[in-house]
Amino acid sequence: MTISETIKLRRSCRTYRDAPVEAGKRAELHTFLEANRATPFGSAVRFALVDLDDLDADARRPLGTYGVIRGARLFIAGVVGAGPRAMEDFGFAMERNILAATALGLGTCWLGGTFRRSGFAGRMNPGDGELLPAITPVGYPGEARSLTDRFFRFSAGSDRRKEWHELFADGDPETPLARESAGAYATPLECVRAAPSASNKQPWRIVRQGSAFHFFLARTPGYDRMPKGIPLQNVDMGIALCHFELAAAERGLAGRWGIGDPGMSPGGREYIASWTADG
Repeated sequence: MTISETIKLRRSCRTYRDAPVEAGKRAELHTFLEANRATPFGSAVRFALVDLDDLDADARRPLGTYGVIRGARLFIAGVVGAGPRAMEDFGFAMERNILAATALGLGTCWLGGTFRRSGFAGRMNPGDGELLPAITPVGYPGEARSLTDRFFRFSAGSDRRKEWHELFADGDPETPLARESAGAYATPLECVRAAPSASNKQPWRIVRQGSAFHFFLARTPGYDRMPKGIPLQNVDMGIALCHFELAAAERGLAGRWGIGDPGMSPGGREYIASWTADG
């Protein structure tokens, strides 16, 4: 599968079959997690597989998901060193893990608030200044979604995506970017549009300006109050950066991330970063 096909295939899965992930796939995923350390802004990240079947009942008890996830026995947990753009770096790297699992035929689901953070932190042993923003279950999707799964998808509008003119602008924040005008970057932008986000808020806004694409966060007021200290919509922005970079690289569109003053402030939205095309 191409990365664009993997992105389109990925769905949030909350109900899993009672079937273990084969040793070969586990080993491949473990190797990927160990190597997945590069981030756009240099934050240190590390990830691990947490297998409930390797733990006794007392050790499993703190690793709950408040009934949101059914049947999963395997999880990916990760930590990031606190600092500027740490949440974006975590979102970028964790989404790479999720896409790697998707390419192996496994289901996943971003969990940023509906899990027992202290329990999973206990398995990761975070050091001073390390944060655990999110986890994901990993396994084979169940044949039928649970009532909880259907409720979450319906309430979040998970199958609905904002239109192009709501997300992408050309030259200035007020001029919509037409799909046919995006040229070679139409697919990377469409992959951003397909990205998962907390409660499907889709907070990314992008303004193309010459050879640069400026990424802004349209923050939902009050949304980041929980969990404390973990601004989930900044994690969402990292997911968007990941989709954009991977899809661009797949098409031979070289570029780099940077942080600078884009000379615009679209409706009070927060500037996050810019992708500048090489050449």
